[in-house]
Amino acid sequence: MLDIYKLDDEVLRENTESVKSFDSALKMLVDAMFETLTEADGVGLAAPQVGVSKKFFIVDLHEGEKGKFVFINPEIIETSIEEGPYEEGCLSIPGFYRDVIRPLSVKVQAQDLEGKHFTIDASGLLARVIQHENDHLNGTLFIDHLSEDERERVIKAYRKKNKKRKKD
Repeated sequence: MLDIYKLDDEVLRENTESVKSFDSALKMLVDAMFETLTEADGVGLAAPQVGVSKKFFIVDLHEGEKGKFVFINPEIIETSIEEGPYEEGCLSIPGFYRDVIRPLSVKVQAQDLEGKHFTIDASGLLARVIQHENDHLNGTLFIDHLSEDERERVIKAYRKKNKKRKKD
């Protein structure tokens, strides 16, 4: 299992680099990320969350193999006009959940593990997770979509909670 980087780790705020090598090391990292995601009971995990500043993320909607996705060098090329709130959390800010307003559907172009290009239209939870994880590739966290006051409250509460844990 890989370590999941948390709120104050700099790698989460960096812009990522495109993946150029679709080799066995990438496949091994993706496999380890799926294991980590399963262990953490999440639905998405971006490379920066495991300390890798590369443009890719994985999704597991827990619907067997049809619910598992790998998005390498993704680009959201279209979003719906319709938006809606949904309570989001993040493995990098564990224990904190807030409503975030996002487009209800997206069209994304990406590459798979072999480097082949594909396009997918997504709605519902898949669209939400794609947008959340894609934000990680640009150094953006879900709390950045909140009002400044609410974001500061979450950060303060997270730091207070984790300061106590370190003392224990």
